Amino acid sequence: MGKEFRFFIYLLERFAEHRGESAAETFSRLKSADLLDYAEGMYELYHVESIDNAFADLDRRLALAERSAS
Repeated sequence: MGKEFRFFIYLLERFAEHRGESAAETFSRLKSADLLDYAEGMYELYHVESIDNAFADLDRRLALAERSAS
């Protein structure tokens, strides 16, 4: 397992805690919003910035995706 994927798992688990939901629920939300590849691909930026910046970015993108789906 590569460092990028290990970081993605860490990000997913911490993001779920941030949102007050299970990792499975967060995974499902990201998948439904077509953001799994995006989040995994953001390794270079997310791992050098504050994790809170990653949360803010993902929260914003999820909100946009969920609004678009409505």
